[in-house]
Parts: sequence; C-alpha cells; structure tokens
Amino acid sequence: MKTVILAGGFGTRLSEETGVRPKPLVEIGGKPILWHIMKMYSSYGHNDFIICCGYKGHMIKEFFSSYYLHSSDVIFDLKNNKTQIINNSIEPWKVTLIDTGENTMTGGRIKRVKDYIGNEPFFLTYGDGVSDVNFNDLLKFHKEQNNHATLTAVQQPGRYGAFNLEQDNNKISNFREKPKGGTRETAWINGGFFVLEPEIFNYIEEDATVWEREPMENLAKENHLSAFRHEGYWQSMDSLRDKTVLEEIWQSGTSPWKNW
Repeated sequence: MKTVILAGGFGTRLSEETGVRPKPLVEIGGKPILWHIMKMYSSYGHNDFIICCGYKGHMIKEFFSSYYLHSSDVIFDLKNNKTQIINNSIEPWKVTLIDTGENTMTGGRIKRVKDYIGNEPFFLTYGDGVSDVNFNDLLKFHKEQNNHATLTAVQQPGRYGAFNLEQDNNKISNFREKPKGGTRETAWINGGFFVLEPEIFNYIEEDATVWEREPMENLAKENHLSAFRHEGYWQSMDSLRDKTVLEEIWQSGTSPWKNW
C-alpha cells in the first residue's frame, strides 16, 4: 500500500530553517523530519512512498540519491576504481519523487501523482508532523467505515497553562500547566494522517485546488469522510518553537513517535 507525502510547500512559518532547505528536510536528532515520518510508516510494513516535491525539491532528491551510501560501511579502492559496500542497515524503501510544481496547492499535488498511485487505496500525510498513531488500526477503521476518505482526528497539545477562573472574584480555582490532552470541550482538528480511496480524485479539479477546502468539505457534505480519533501523541512542526520541542523530546530518548 502506497504512502503519499506532501513535501512541496514553502514552510514560511519556519523561515529560519526553510530559507536554505525544504521543510521536510529540517532535522530532528540529525535526521530530516521526512525520515522520521517514513520510519513511522515503515514500522508497520508500509515501505512504498510517493513524495510530492516542490519548493527546493532537488534537495530531497539529492538526500535520497546519497542515502544508501551514507547509511553503509564502504571500502573505496581508489587505485582500482572500485567501491564495495561491506555493511548496511538500509530500510526496504521504494521512494518515488515527483516534481508537482513549486506553486501547486495540496489538492493539486495529490492529483498530479494519481498515475503513480493506481486504482487502489493509499495513505496520505504531510511532511511536517509526527505521531504514535497505529497505521494498521487506522487502515482497519477506514475499511470498516466503507468511505472515500478517513482522516485522523487529534487534539492540539496545550501550549499554555490552562485554568478555571471564578466569575465573581477573578481568582483561579484550578491551574494546569500545558495540558496535553485538553478537555472534552477541546475541538478535534485534522491530524494529517489519511487513508484515501481513488474516488477522491473526482473531488480535485486543478493545481489551485486546496485539499483541505473544497474536496474535504464536499466529502463531508456527502457523508464520505470519516474521522479516526487518536488520543495519543501528535505534534506538527509549524514553527521554530515546535522544532525545538521535538528536538528536546528526541534527545531525551522518550520520543513517542519512535516505534522502530
């Protein structure tokens, strides 16, 4: 089953990093966040990736072109012009990198790789978010729903201290620093991990189509969009602060998304 990764955006909210590299190549623990995402899927046996490139997409191609060599022990026999790989722990990945245009919107990027997906269901995600979502459970849920599309619903991790404020005397009756799961009143948001059927291509018109707008809105109106609730870990890398948080978690050795 193929996994499509949207990796072509400009990443303007992370301009400190994306001025010199595409956002999916911004590193966490010395590895691009794109690598972390692929490892997440690979741990569940999904190793066939289609990456939608755009802004500085040549750098993503260059990363994979040298990945095998960088991940291996090697002997260079310079005198005889020979190279021998003596040991590697390379992942069993098949990676298809497609230039989907620098200014193409998310829906347009998905449409552009239609021919590489074929007439079969596929995973879709963004190149900037990690989670401990169980992809096998997500796929099973999608099949049970018998819908065109399933998104993973998550609750935004609390960024600030939450508290109850007494109406009469302006005193705080209960305070919690950065609650992780929110409350029942916390809105569910799109966590960016989808399972999609080929029918979704009928909802995308052109390069300017934003996947999260008309296609998803129309799928919802027609009752073809399901939500898989994920109450575990989820974090997107939208800003430098998010990158710092992810880096600190990785360095602590307790990364929830590291299940390999």
